Amino acid sequence: MRLGVDVGGTFTDLVALHDDGRIEVRKVVSTPEDPAIGLFRAVDDYGQRAIAALVHGTTIATNALLERRGARIALVATAGFEDLLWLRRQDRADLYDLSRDHPPPLLARDHVIGARERMGPDGVLVALTDVEMRRVVAAVAALGPEAVAIACLFAFRHPEHERRLAAALRAALPGVPVAASSEILPLFREYERTSTTTAEAYLRPQVSAYVARAEAEVRRRGIEVLRIMTSSGGTLPPAAAAAHAAALALSGPAGGVVGARLAGEAVGCTDLLTLDMGGTSADASLVLGGAALSEGAGVVGGVPLALPAVLIETVSAGGGSVAWVDAGGALKVGPRSAGAVPGPACYGRGGTEPTVTDAWLDREAALGAVATVAAALRRDAGAAASGIVAVATAVMARALKRVSVARGVDPRRMALLPFGGAGPLFGCALADALGMRTIVVPPHPGALSALGLAAAAERVEAVGSLHRRLADLDAVAIEAGFAPLADRVRAELPGGVLRRVAECRFVGQGYEVPVSVLSAEPALIAEVFRAAHHARFGFADIDAPIEIVNLRVVAECGAPALDFRSAATPPPPPARREIVVRGEAVSAEVRSLDALPPGHAIPGPAVLAGGDATALIEPGWLATVHASGALVVERR
Repeated sequence: MRLGVDVGGTFTDLVALHDDGRIEVRKVVSTPEDPAIGLFRAVDDYGQRAIAALVHGTTIATNALLERRGARIALVATAGFEDLLWLRRQDRADLYDLSRDHPPPLLARDHVIGARERMGPDGVLVALTDVEMRRVVAAVAALGPEAVAIACLFAFRHPEHERRLAAALRAALPGVPVAASSEILPLFREYERTSTTTAEAYLRPQVSAYVARAEAEVRRRGIEVLRIMTSSGGTLPPAAAAAHAAALALSGPAGGVVGARLAGEAVGCTDLLTLDMGGTSADASLVLGGAALSEGAGVVGGVPLALPAVLIETVSAGGGSVAWVDAGGALKVGPRSAGAVPGPACYGRGGTEPTVTDAWLDREAALGAVATVAAALRRDAGAAASGIVAVATAVMARALKRVSVARGVDPRRMALLPFGGAGPLFGCALADALGMRTIVVPPHPGALSALGLAAAAERVEAVGSLHRRLADLDAVAIEAGFAPLADRVRAELPGGVLRRVAECRFVGQGYEVPVSVLSAEPALIAEVFRAAHHARFGFADIDAPIEIVNLRVVAECGAPALDFRSAATPPPPPARREIVVRGEAVSAEVRSLDALPPGHAIPGPAVLAGGDATALIEPGWLATVHASGALVVERR
């Protein structure tokens, strides 16, 4: 069997995927002081079985960027360009707040060493001499860094100077990781390439130590294989993951999108808005045509990372997010969370602060915890609890709109797939806010991220800049650009299925649209690009010239089969309970979420309590149990 383990802010989830497709779920409390403790507590709680592989989604890189707990690093850059990370792109941190600053770079300005060398588009402009190289190495060594980044001009096209500097630094500083931009991200755009390479150096010591420790623990338990989820939704072996630390920045959330895509596929929904609501945050994403939408650039903790990543919009609206009232009397939710310790008040572990979970699930705990908020609002506890739920709903609805409406995608034509421990509680409210009429509550919604990890394919990618007008290229030249990238991914993942992507744009644009390349004929690439551009932005100039900026080759293999099957036994008679939905008291059915036979219909209002999540079917909605065990909820 394969295990998928997702370490969240409140719970660590484990899913065992048997070779016949059967699924088992375990859940343990996370250990914020050391995520690895929670990881192996979940594995040990499952017991000693014949485990072929453990796939892990880790927040180690994410937390290091958010909390600025990475390595002490030095950066080597082309002389005259030492201030690139501080100049950024001269955009504002907030368009309407002139006093707000961007987060500072990951290193001090005096830890940037300028190397007297320069490459241009056509090759050497200023040669890198041996004397200069020795000076740079000595200057870096004097700083005593824990890791070194190298980002020289035009190294994506002419990497010779970077390679010499990297070799010299590795020889002079044994044991100190050296990250060169031509190895990490051989693409144009100097600022993003420098920022990404700097982040790689900043993260690599901590990530590699964590991965090495995890691998040792895995082998001690007799597990054959450890793989780590990347931000792009694929998995890497430990050595490759340690050498691509920045690629793990969205490791955990990416597993959730993989699981959501598979659950949607099982019920025949290939266009999905997904929402993973855990204990600390909620992650919104988009699946179109059965594929998770990916972007080549993002920001984590204020640090731009130009690496392939599943599109994820994160907001601080988790089940454990604490409600509070600001100085102006406005009700807020998050960003602070009650976390795993002590957790929400309704967990009974000593928590006293009002959280989203308290407002939803436990009347007595909510009344006590929400009292302070209610007093500040001058409202009764019930109204305050309803307000907390409404604020959290609004925050998540905005995130869902940013990944859909802001990208030209109409959510009304899609299904909403909420998951995580708290996600299915908000499904109906969010669907109403977005004008959606179909909701899919997947099997095991509280552990879907771990399921996505267990079912994730092995995946490697290679990228390179081309930056040529399509009119100046023929199929032979385009194939020649793909060939070295294909050779690289075949060597890293023998037997993988290859997919080719061209990142194109109209000449003069500042952004690209990725399109799949089935044929290298320029006319066909142009046709596919114009269609994709029109779908995304609502227009496509038939006469404007097109250029290919970057090429990308992806290899995947090894995705196991899933068997989503519902229980066939008749459900027990439902209980009834009075609940409050959007401020109105209603009598609702109470059923088990985990034991519903296919075809069973459940009209709202109904509360469905499961082992890893709770779902709410609001009045006016009808839930039908699909053969996969998912609930398909539709507006009546």
